[in-house]
Amino acid sequence: MDEEQYKLLEKWAADEFRSVNGQLEYILHKALKDAGRLKKSK
Repeated sequence: MDEEQYKLLEKWAADEFRSVNGQLEYILHKALKDAGRLKKSK
């Protein structure tokens, strides 16, 4: 990830009151869910 992308991610995370790590987890979880890759919980 280049510096500009990181800064944009950092700003996005701050806007949503998350850490950068938390924002990455959120993005990955959403992408997996949208792609139908997550197992449905019972």
